[in-house]
Amino acid sequence: MSTNPPNLRPDLAPRARITDAPRPGQPVIGMVSLGCPKALVDSERILTRLRAEGYAISADYAGADAVIVNTCGFLDSAKAESLEAIGEALKENGRVIVTGCLGAEPDYITGAHPSVLAVTGPHQYEQVLDAVHGAVPPDPDPFVDLLPAAGVKLTPRHYSYLKISEGCNHHCKFCIIPDMRGRLVSRPAHAVVREAEKLVDAGVRELLVISQDTSAYGVDLKHAEERGHRAHITDLARDLGSLGAWVRLHYVYPYPHVRNLIPLMAEAHENGGGVLPYLDIPFQHAHPDTLKRMARPAASAKTLDEIAAWRATCPDITLRSTFIVGYPGETEDEFQYLLDWMDEAQLDRVGCFQYENVEGARSNALPDHVPDEVKQDRWDRFMQKAQAISEAKLQAKVGTIQQVIVDEIDEEGATCRTKADAPEIDGNLFIDEGFEALSPGDIVTVEVDEASEYDLWGRLV
Repeated sequence: MSTNPPNLRPDLAPRARITDAPRPGQPVIGMVSLGCPKALVDSERILTRLRAEGYAISADYAGADAVIVNTCGFLDSAKAESLEAIGEALKENGRVIVTGCLGAEPDYITGAHPSVLAVTGPHQYEQVLDAVHGAVPPDPDPFVDLLPAAGVKLTPRHYSYLKISEGCNHHCKFCIIPDMRGRLVSRPAHAVVREAEKLVDAGVRELLVISQDTSAYGVDLKHAEERGHRAHITDLARDLGSLGAWVRLHYVYPYPHVRNLIPLMAEAHENGGGVLPYLDIPFQHAHPDTLKRMARPAASAKTLDEIAAWRATCPDITLRSTFIVGYPGETEDEFQYLLDWMDEAQLDRVGCFQYENVEGARSNALPDHVPDEVKQDRWDRFMQKAQAISEAKLQAKVGTIQQVIVDEIDEEGATCRTKADAPEIDGNLFIDEGFEALSPGDIVTVEVDEASEYDLWGRLV
């Protein structure tokens, strides 16, 4: 079993998993889902609609009547990856429909690949379906094509992403997501809870709450209450935590009201379920001047105070974050400030980007862009710091008792995750003895007996 590399891209979702076999004569649509978990949820919604109309879903180009490529436009490198995936799908299949964030720039796509059948933007589900209908007419068999109660999922059966809102009201200078996905639009709380209930009833043991800005959930709805559920992240987390599954919060901005979530995490930690003691917070940097140039809604000094307060309430809380190094104007002193801040913050899980220009981002026009070789050097030094912190924190877990969820079983052992680990972006815990009776989705208790920079090993208790 392999351990996690130190440079996992923090913007990527787990790979899509498609296992259904089509019936004879059934129209088949292939799906390539790129980018973040929010895009993966969009892919699931599209495929659920297609399955309901009688289409089979394939992960292979060759066996499909047409292919949907759900693209990412977050960075120029992600755009290039999307264009490459579209080109590969055209080469292997020839009939390609493009959707997702990069679809907000149709001329960019058709300029590189003029033969695509259609281009639609992010969460334009009806337009995608119309394009599929035009390319491959549906042929449903209502006696055979039964849709799972929870819809089509591209993640393993035991965990699922739960998207609570679209869009973002921030105007960070390096980010074009609000331009592509619009301003914050929150789902009604009762609809989120109902979806979560259906997922748990279908066997999901872990709900991964995602949005562009989870802390701001419900602001656009003025935190209205409807059908017994209030549209506020604290209330929503409490409601979700009562369903019996693990609840993991991603993309949480460190607003003051986030401190109200921490008692829920402390309570859940004692009881073994509910809202996990885990916060995924995109700090992006620590130096006040850098944050100001980024137009970020945060101040590093206050953030350290908040982190201390969170840990005082819930000592076992795990903090994950992402950072950008080499942002325009970043001086060596500003970067050293970030490293010193990391020493004080002692974050558990860290991902890092080297700054890239993105077409349409306001940061492109900032002065004093950092040379590529300096960005690489700072990325190396940052990750060395993050790795040392991670290694020390994991070594401290040797000898402790942990609850873990089983993700995979093979002939070598069981690959699991602790409450401190989100799927594929964080570490794993491996069990290599006595694992034969385990199954994916099992939640078991282990004693940790070994640690590396990113992963743990343990034995069943």
